[in-house]
Amino acid sequence: MTLTISLKVNGKSHSAALEPSSSLLDFLRDTLGYKGVKLCCNTGECGACTIIFNGKPINSCVTLAADADGAQIITIEGLADGDKLHPVQQAFIDTGAVQCGYCTPGFIMSVKALLDRSQQPTPEEIEEAVSGNICRCTGYAKIVDAIQIAAERLEGRS
Repeated sequence: MTLTISLKVNGKSHSAALEPSSSLLDFLRDTLGYKGVKLCCNTGECGACTIIFNGKPINSCVTLAADADGAQIITIEGLADGDKLHPVQQAFIDTGAVQCGYCTPGFIMSVKALLDRSQQPTPEEIEEAVSGNICRCTGYAKIVDAIQIAAERLEGRS
């Protein structure tokens, strides 16, 4: 048995058939081709699969694709404006907050969601926003620097 869902991803409408047990991560990657959504733990623990779902960051690996019917989703592929990177993406590059890069899309999506709701996040808000994202390469200091720089750029302070 399959079901059909319709949703918007990065502003583009999609409609596709899927198995009711399909995860949103698999649907985004395998059916729609959004490869920036990364599979890592498949249990919602690492944050590599983070997307923005109806304005909130979620782990797509533990969300059923069927629950996305009618949803508005943003993936890492939807942040840049042509060749111009989103300020969060650029700040991660500028500060060297990327090492292997596997966790980076999930971090960036969590940070974008944070900065959408708080333009001057406190250290506590930053820590909470990325608490569901794990990086084994950077040690987090450069990631925090990137978040602070992105917030300043989005607010127009630099």
